Amino acid sequence: MAWVILFNFMVLIIKQIFMSTVEFNELLLNNTEFLKPFAVTLTRDNEVAKDLLQETMYRALVNKEKYNVGTNIKAWLYTIMRNIFINNYRRKSKQSTIFDNSPNDFLLNYNQVTTANSAEGSLKMKDMEFAIHRLPEIFRNPFVLYFEGYKYHEIADLLTEPLGTIKSRIHFARKILRGQLSRY
Repeated sequence: MAWVILFNFMVLIIKQIFMSTVEFNELLLNNTEFLKPFAVTLTRDNEVAKDLLQETMYRALVNKEKYNVGTNIKAWLYTIMRNIFINNYRRKSKQSTIFDNSPNDFLLNYNQVTTANSAEGSLKMKDMEFAIHRLPEIFRNPFVLYFEGYKYHEIADLLTEPLGTIKSRIHFARKILRGQLSRY
């Protein structure tokens, strides 16, 4: 008789731990309405929100054994939905193709090669060279050396000037050039 009581007690505990599929499906359906506004908030699009909700329910059904009976199912479903949304967002941001809505429905390569306007670049370079040439010599010499890649202390040694003086002259040369080339 004692073993019957023990057996019934074990069955009761197992039923509490393991939920039947019907009970789990009912629990999911009862919490679907709470997920719809959250899906719309995440996606800001009703159709995409419906897809997200459907994917969430599918993942919940597939991972039923991972749900702990007695825990907050809403939080579990919200977490599933949020993770699906984040993963989809990351996947979309990594894609380099865009969809063309033309009647032919082509997939276009988003990373198309563009060519620079070399004429415009050479005009800008000529203007910069002219502006540098118009700088007073006291500013031009340190600036040109710096522009060629010399370090401040190397310029100071070459021009036999204090380091602070070289830094301030380069600073003022930049300031003058910025004013002259402001249209760029």
